[in-house]
Amino acid sequence: MTPHDDVYGPVRQQHQARVLKVLRAHGACTRAELAERVRLSRSSLSEIVGDLIARGAIIVSATDAGSRRGSGRPAERLSLDPGSAQYVGIDLGHRRAHVVVADAAHEIIGDAGLDYPETSTWDERLDRVVALVAELGRDQGLGFAALQSVAVGVVGPGNARWPGAQERQDVRGHVHRRISQAYGGVTVIVGNNTRFAALAEASVEGRGRAKDLVYVRLSEGIGGGVVVGGRLVPGSGGAAGELGHVTVVPDGAVCRCGRRGCLETVATAPAVLAAARAAGLVVDDLAALGRAADAGDPVAGRIVRTAAGHVATTLLAAVQLLDPAQVVVGGRVARELPRFVDHVREEIDADLAPSCGRPVLVRAAVLDDDDGALGALEVLYHQSPLIAGDTDLAGPGPGRQHAKELHMRQTATTSAWVVGA
Repeated sequence: MTPHDDVYGPVRQQHQARVLKVLRAHGACTRAELAERVRLSRSSLSEIVGDLIARGAIIVSATDAGSRRGSGRPAERLSLDPGSAQYVGIDLGHRRAHVVVADAAHEIIGDAGLDYPETSTWDERLDRVVALVAELGRDQGLGFAALQSVAVGVVGPGNARWPGAQERQDVRGHVHRRISQAYGGVTVIVGNNTRFAALAEASVEGRGRAKDLVYVRLSEGIGGGVVVGGRLVPGSGGAAGELGHVTVVPDGAVCRCGRRGCLETVATAPAVLAAARAAGLVVDDLAALGRAADAGDPVAGRIVRTAAGHVATTLLAAVQLLDPAQVVVGGRVARELPRFVDHVREEIDADLAPSCGRPVLVRAAVLDDDDGALGALEVLYHQSPLIAGDTDLAGPGPGRQHAKELHMRQTATTSAWVVGA
């Protein structure tokens, strides 16, 4: 890198972002139209366009050679390359992986998922995910030659115990190494998939982008995430929002973490079903329990309300500490028990201290299986100045500047990121 590149690189990338934004909004444009809309000189635009074409982000989609009169050079029309994958987001859950692919305009151009046994090793999961991305490219005609970055969300803390392993190991570091080997030369970011899901929910259209949000996902396990000022807060060790191991039932059942009475022992999908069956209900799944509760079965209703109450108690402390604009409840439990989120909302509204000043919006998650993968894409967007200069979530001022500084530090040191490792 030359001193010239070091000084002007971020400015050039902001100009690239403006060109991409215009092409996204207006479709194919000539160089003259682009120069007018992005307010750059022809010479500056020529360099920017050349970089984007070389990167595979845009293509020459048409010329006026067929209709042009005279001997002048035909005018080229430039557009976004619809098949050029620039960003890949991956969610590696307990039993399922989901992949989403975005182009330079941040439009989703491909997505796919697969299931695997919970006992699968991380290498087995990663082998299948890399194969899934390749298959996605073949099936949907996507090219990965211009790939810029990949973000992977994995379950659990950075030093989680591997399936079949006796001791905790550096899962995120291992995932980072494997993905870096598969996609050499690109930026790789690895973090917690539920934290990524929180960022995705904060960014979702149609609900009003939330700059301050607390998120909890209730499925086979429980995880959470915190977004403050439009930015994901990982905490000093990457565990901010880890609500599943808050004690809610002193001297309760033993949790997989070794402690007693954690939220995971009473509010995961398996725990809620176990409580229902222990109470004498014959239910095959959460949906059946939800139907029984809706039909007025008092036992089913009590089981659902009790689990929701434990979740509300845990979230209430976070609400009073952080004063978020929204609390989002996602995962299988929230999705398959229709009244569950309503019960959580009622409990929080009833117990929220008057000094908090205003009620908090408690809602069900909008996104589904792809929330962690979409959040992974959001993380990539935030780290890139192509997005940091043009993102609603980061917003003007400190948030946007922080995103730029993060990327500048990252590009000056290494292309390897492990979030909260």
